[in-house]
Amino acid sequence: MKVIIAEKPSVAKNIAEALKIRTKKDGYFEGNGYIITWAFGHLLQLYDAKDYDEKMKRWNMENFPFIPSHFRYKVKSDPRNRDKEDLGAKKQLKIIYSLIKRNDVETIVSACDYDREGQIIGDTIIYNLKAQKKVYRLLLNEWTPEEVLKGLQNIKPNVEMKPLQDAGLSRQWADWLIGINLTSVATLKYQKGRGQALNIGRVLLPTLKIIYDRDKEIENFVPEDYYKLTATFKTKNEEEYEGTYFEEGQEKFKSKEPLELIEKVLANQKATIIDKKVERKKEFPPYLFNLSNLQGYITSKYKGWTSDKVLKVAQSLYEKKLITYPRTASVALEESLVGKAAKVLEVLKKGLPFEEEIKFQKTKRIFNNAKVESHSAIIPTYVVPKSLTKDEETVYTAIKNRFIIQFMPIAEYEETKITTKANVSEIKGVFISKGKVQTIVGWKKLERIESKDTLLPAVDTNELVDITKQNVSSHVTKPPKPHIEKTLLRVMETCGKGSGSKESDEEEEMLASILSGYSIGTPATRAETIKKLKDIGYIATQNKNLVCTELGRKLVETFPVKELFDLEFTGRLEKTLADIEKQKFTKESFLNVISEFTSKAVEKIKSDQEVVISEVSKEKKEAEILGKCPLCGHGIIEGQKGFGCSNWKSGCKFVIWKNDKFLASMKKKPTKTMVKTLLKNGVVTVKGLTSKKGNKFDANLRYEKNPDNEYFSWKMEFS
Repeated sequence: MKVIIAEKPSVAKNIAEALKIRTKKDGYFEGNGYIITWAFGHLLQLYDAKDYDEKMKRWNMENFPFIPSHFRYKVKSDPRNRDKEDLGAKKQLKIIYSLIKRNDVETIVSACDYDREGQIIGDTIIYNLKAQKKVYRLLLNEWTPEEVLKGLQNIKPNVEMKPLQDAGLSRQWADWLIGINLTSVATLKYQKGRGQALNIGRVLLPTLKIIYDRDKEIENFVPEDYYKLTATFKTKNEEEYEGTYFEEGQEKFKSKEPLELIEKVLANQKATIIDKKVERKKEFPPYLFNLSNLQGYITSKYKGWTSDKVLKVAQSLYEKKLITYPRTASVALEESLVGKAAKVLEVLKKGLPFEEEIKFQKTKRIFNNAKVESHSAIIPTYVVPKSLTKDEETVYTAIKNRFIIQFMPIAEYEETKITTKANVSEIKGVFISKGKVQTIVGWKKLERIESKDTLLPAVDTNELVDITKQNVSSHVTKPPKPHIEKTLLRVMETCGKGSGSKESDEEEEMLASILSGYSIGTPATRAETIKKLKDIGYIATQNKNLVCTELGRKLVETFPVKELFDLEFTGRLEKTLADIEKQKFTKESFLNVISEFTSKAVEKIKSDQEVVISEVSKEKKEAEILGKCPLCGHGIIEGQKGFGCSNWKSGCKFVIWKNDKFLASMKKKPTKTMVKTLLKNGVVTVKGLTSKKGNKFDANLRYEKNPDNEYFSWKMEFS
């Protein structure tokens, strides 16, 4: 008998379906020689400092730096009360351990996600039990039945995954050391009053600095005036075209006067076409998506999307067997996937209006082992979706189209450049006109990209033309634009190298290979970092723009451990983690470096000048009473995580959680107004609920006590 541990219930269900196991028990499936159980992501977490030492219960400057001699794990905390164990996690761990200990079980298979995080989710559960049984690893990029069955034939001994485990533990332990020590010491040093701690993190601070630097560039930007001269020419066939004046390769001029002189001289003159070049150019489709590119594409194209939301939706598509593993940094596919990709294309192209133009081909642009960093690019699987929510539809369509266009004709256009010289000897410069005509639409058909063609008349070299109009226009240089999630992700992915300019495909490839592993965070953590910066109040969003808050600015300008703001420093740490995975660096050496860095950083903060970065006001707001508690009659007030009874200290359990699962399943969160109406009338009309199929509807909701316990459940009615 084999026990398979999946990372989530949905993945366990996919494995059970592939193995045709129908029997579901409490916390696992069983049948056909397999037991399939699951975690809920991390079931175990690292000890808090106070778990190692009683004195760490209170934050005292003299207790830091705190570096444990070894790291230990415990059941993860309840998200609503950090001092209590999460009962769901505790129960599931008990189930997993009882299954592993069964006498008929010889083998344990970890089927958690194939990445650093997935590796340690499975390993911490298995090795904390110290089970004396063989441990294997199921490594999959997608959860289709075909891949599951093939993967189970090729499971690897888990000892072979030691480098990945080392990298995962190094990341986890390093972030604990830096986070616990520097957050505590910085809060004690720079915060006045008690409140949310000053969060200090290895990936948080350089990301904050990227936004701060852009804000500063915009703030310090001094606009400059410049001028351009354009002229309109008429050919012998009475066709007109426009040209921009260039002198010594310059089209922007600081001074207006010389251009105004030329403008006067040009009146009623003739000009000669001295050169005409026509070039045929190819436009390749954009590369397949990696996670950062997918997040950038969706967040910039659609309103209301964040990188975090894109990742959540992509993860849901992955767990539904519809796409391959989303947390990837690669924009190409492994060469071993040629057959699979051909099969997927056959399924997806059926019924498209230009089906005959979609032809499978094996090219280095799509299939290239050298451009794959541990996981291939994101592509659809052969499973055709039956029903998707509106959000899933958006992300799935983007991934599907990006895959299909790789196998469509390359788009082509003709670029024409005409050089016209005025027949006036004192004018040194020339007029340049550029035109573009799309000759082959190719892959753009699917993306519905409209080409903005500039048509120029058919002319010949040495042809004489009339100058019919001339005009000097004034312009002002523009400041750089604030970062949006797309541009921020780009800087994080490349550690600031090569961002901001439009690289050609070749340069993109070069960048990708040079910077493999050299980045801020990983595809899996970047979205979380941006979300956390917003949640803790270091950055804010204005429309799609990301800007530093006053607190964020103060932190960058005051916090003395400047290495943590340095992209180079963070990039090197991330590169070292990638090197541990490749066995070029050891976990022990890395942790020594981190411990030494943490100790020095703590001393630097301790000896820094006395300054306040964050002041937490002591004024306690009088809580607004929203209505009467249906259980005990006391006032209901709004808390950080829910709307609950003010009599909770005496044991009243009434609460409506802000992340209520029933409402969340219909894309709603409870609001103050909604709770007030519900408490007053016993029923509330909620508009704009979303069904599983993504349709909007209205309903009346009641929140009623369960007859057999003191908890409440929602009831839905339709008027």
